[in-house]
Amino acid sequence: MSRSTRWSTRASAALAFAALLAGVAAHADPLGVPAYVRPYIGDARFAGHGRLTWFGFHVYDANIYAPSGFDARAPYAQPFALELQYARALDGRAIADASRDEIARLGFGNDEQRARWHAQMTAIFPDVDRGQKLAGIYLPGVGARFYFEGRFRGAIDDPEFARAFFAIWLDARTRAPRLRDALVQQLEVQR
Repeated sequence: MSRSTRWSTRASAALAFAALLAGVAAHADPLGVPAYVRPYIGDARFAGHGRLTWFGFHVYDANIYAPSGFDARAPYAQPFALELQYARALDGRAIADASRDEIARLGFGNDEQRARWHAQMTAIFPDVDRGQKLAGIYLPGVGARFYFEGRFRGAIDDPEFARAFFAIWLDARTRAPRLRDALVQQLEVQR
C-alpha cells in the first residue's frame, strides 16, 4: 500500500468517525440538564443557547432549560432556568448593579422595590471567574432561585422581582436582542 493510499484510508476513516459523532450529537441533548434544575422542572430539557458580546467582547454564553411544551409566547407562565457561563471575571456587586439598572430601564418596580431587590441580589450574586456558571430558575407565582457552580446561593421569593429579573433577557426591549432572539427562536422551534 502506498503512502498516499494509507493517508487516504486514514483520512476517510477519520471523516467517517467525525460524521458518526456529528450524527450522534445531533440527536443527543448536547449539554444535558443540570441536576439542580430537576427538582424545579422535572421534565426539563436543554432548550436554547446564545452568546452575549458587548462592543466585541465575549461576556457570557447563555443556556435555557425548559419543560416539554414550553410556550415561548408566554414564558412567564411556566418555570424555566437560565444559566450563564461567564467568559471573563466579574464582580458580584457589578452583576447586581447591572441587573438593577436594567430592571429600572425596563420600567419594572418602584424605587423602594428596586432598592430591596438590589440588596438581595448583592447578597446572592458571587464574584465570577472565567468559565464559571451562575444560574437563575424562574418559578411562576413564587420568585427565583439562584445557583453558582451548581450550588444553591439563595432565593428571592417575589414574583414581581422574578419577572423583572428574567425580562433582562426575555423582554422584547432587552439590550441584547440577538441573544434574546437566539434563546426564544430555539424555544419556539422546539415546541
